[in-house]
Amino acid sequence: MVNQMKVNTVNVNGIDVAYVRRGAGKPLVLIHGFPLEHTLWNETASLLVNDFDLILPDLRGFGESATVESPYGMSDMADDLAGLLDHLEIEKTSIAGHSMGGYVALAFAQKFQQRISGLGLVSSQAAADAPEGRAKRYQTAQDVGEKGVGVVADAMTAKLSADAGVQAFVRRMMERQKPSAVIGALKAMAERDDSTPLLSTFELPLVLLHGDADALIPVGRARDIKSILPTARLVELHGAGHLPMIEFPQKTAEALKLLK
Repeated sequence: MVNQMKVNTVNVNGIDVAYVRRGAGKPLVLIHGFPLEHTLWNETASLLVNDFDLILPDLRGFGESATVESPYGMSDMADDLAGLLDHLEIEKTSIAGHSMGGYVALAFAQKFQQRISGLGLVSSQAAADAPEGRAKRYQTAQDVGEKGVGVVADAMTAKLSADAGVQAFVRRMMERQKPSAVIGALKAMAERDDSTPLLSTFELPLVLLHGDADALIPVGRARDIKSILPTARLVELHGAGHLPMIEFPQKTAEALKLLK
């Protein structure tokens, strides 16, 4: 499933951030979800190289990026992306984020709206966690600290996709992530802001891509965003779970081309 590409690193905000750059055209940043890495996008990225200058980062702590022990939030990860774009001399770009990557993309849009030309939310949502969801993330973070990342892999694998091959592929990806990254991201997600007010007045192109069989973030969350921002382009993939970029790469690529 994965075509290996050369991974580069750059020191941003005191952190070594890993990324892959490929393709040509209008810049598009593809941000992976939790607890994954940039290779999640490889199949879909291969279908976009003739349309976009693709930047695929590993969020802090994940993949080949350096881990961070001190607490951080979505805004800090947005700062990492801004620093990466500075290094690449990219002033303005479209950004698409998967799941947690969508939260980072929303934080970037909140903080650096002058630097984005379009936004894509893939299997993501705008709402913050409810109190019970926040508490569950903190409990999971504690469990990872005591038992390792297998706790998260066990809980999430079956919910990510109904396809056994996809499950096996993504479980291996989850199991190679650093516990500190998983813990840090869980706490950052728990404390993230509600981005609904931002999207209710959003004037740039917004693409919503969601599977109707997503067992982690229901498709209704994308429909909620569409209801408050009718100009958003909502693409629902019948039969897709939480990983449309792996389950339906061609359809995912076509949806992301709406950001051209």
